[in-house]
Order: sequence, then C-alpha cells, then structure tokens
Amino acid sequence: MRLYLEVMRLSFRRYTAYGAANLAGLVTNAFFGIVRTYVFVALFASRPSAGGYDLPDAITYVWLSQALIMPVLMWGWDEIALTVRTGDVASDLSKPFDYFAYWLSRDLGRACYHVLYRSVPTLVLGAVLFGIRLPDSPTTWLSFGLSLLLAVALGFCVRFIINVSAFWVVDVRGLNGIVLLGVNFLSGMLVPLAFFPPEVRGLVETLPFAGMVNTPVSIWLGHARGSGAIALLLQEVVWAVVLIALCELVVGLATRKLVVQGG
Repeated sequence: MRLYLEVMRLSFRRYTAYGAANLAGLVTNAFFGIVRTYVFVALFASRPSAGGYDLPDAITYVWLSQALIMPVLMWGWDEIALTVRTGDVASDLSKPFDYFAYWLSRDLGRACYHVLYRSVPTLVLGAVLFGIRLPDSPTTWLSFGLSLLLAVALGFCVRFIINVSAFWVVDVRGLNGIVLLGVNFLSGMLVPLAFFPPEVRGLVETLPFAGMVNTPVSIWLGHARGSGAIALLLQEVVWAVVLIALCELVVGLATRKLVVQGG
C-alpha cells in the first residue's frame, strides 16, 4: 500500500510542473462555462423548469460539470497506449506490483491535483459570476466527496480498457474518440440526464457512465438525498467493482498476448 501512496504523491508532484497548462485550461473552462450558462439562461427564459431543474440548478450543473472535466478526465488520454507502442510496457509488467493498481494510483494523484487546481477555481469562478448553489449540509458534502472519488475510478477504468486495447489495435486514437464521445453524452457531461426522454433516461441512469457526472451532480444539487443518495453511491460502487475486475481480466489477456508475440 505504501508503494501506491508514493506513486500517488509523485504523480501529484509531476502535475504541479505544468502551471501554465493548467492556467490555460482554467481559461478554457471559464469560456465554455460562460457560453453554456447563457445557453441555459435562454432555455429557461421560456419555461420555469425542465426535468426537475430550475435555472439556478442548471447554472450550477454547468459549472460543476466543467469542474469535473479534469478530475474524471472525460477527454482523451493515451499514456498506457504509448508504452505499448514503444515497448516500455514489457518493463512495467515485469515489475513487482499490480499493473492496474499502479496506473490507478498515478491517476488518483493526477485527479487530486486537478481537484485542487482546476475544479476548485472553476467552482469559485462560477460562484462569483453566477452564484451557483452549494451543498446545504455536511452529509451532502461527504456524499459528494465519496461520489467524486468513485467517479474518478470509473473514468479511469474506461480509459484504462481503451488504452490496453493497444495490444490488439494499431492506434487507439480512433477508438478513444468514439468511446469518449459516447461517454460524455451518456454521463451527463453534455446534457443533464434528467433532460433525456423518460423511456431512455431510466436505462441511461443505470449505466456506469452516469456515475461519472450525473451522480455527483445529483448529490451536489440535493436531487438525491438520504436513501436516494445511498442508492446512487452503491450503484457507483457496484460498477467500480465490475469495471476493476474487467480491467484486471483485460490485463491478463493482454499479458498473454504479449508473451505469445514474444514481446
């Protein structure tokens, strides 16, 4: 366990070296946050509510989803795929640690950095410009924190499986783009799942992708409280366990393929 904690710490320190890149990301977050906010302002100008959201809820959703982009890392990431392409993966797999746990530890360190240096400033900016809603109880804050941790794990598992597919495909960038476009839509990053048609919403909310954005947002806004929040957290836990098991299975299959190829 100490090894993985040290990996997390070093990963956190690694990202502190990219201050200029983080600042540029904050500016981008702010720009799209403002644009998306005024889209919802225009939408709610003609109706008081939609899908259980009123205008303050929608504005809070915008800035919270913007704040979740980097911790959950909804966009492309190919660090593992690059090690497969260069052959460095053979060295990683031969080291005395669990391959999946090692990369998960690295990603948790990265996520901690982005929570502090990307999410918090984004939410502060949203609060200053538009007065977003904040959780109204310590229990909600705690539930949100747990949900965020699970959302990071779910996001990493999806990216991990895509990256390990580099053992079978020449270039993962096409697959990465297709899958993550769907993930962004099905997670509630682009549009709240509450806006989906009722016959589709029930299904989408049971998928693991909902746990990446929709669940943290629902808990933050207070749309899920008490037993409702517990049910959503348990759903995240179940999917995290399933996806982690799937990741370990894929690593086993990939390792077997690497040996067969003589790599």
